[in-house]
Amino acid sequence: MIDAAQIDHLAQLARLHLTPEERTAMQGDLTRVLGYFDLLGEADTNGVQEMQRPVDLVNVLRDDVPGAVFPQAAVTALAPESMPDGHIRVPRTVEAD
Repeated sequence: MIDAAQIDHLAQLARLHLTPEERTAMQGDLTRVLGYFDLLGEADTNGVQEMQRPVDLVNVLRDDVPGAVFPQAAVTALAPESMPDGHIRVPRTVEAD
């Protein structure tokens, strides 16, 4: 069974702000999901060949051929804020707690 501390930890990792009712519901839902995995663990798999995935996958790759590039001045002119050394400053997208 999932306890309240584990729910709080998962909520923090997922950056979720859960109400007490949502925490209780999440705890029940995750406990049921993990219960299904316990049921799968009880299945008799003797004689069943292990497989990596249900279908064979083949990567279709093209040759890596360099193409035309934009001049640095053209790219920095489009940037909202560029530095004198050619770097482009962008807004921070990840906040650290």
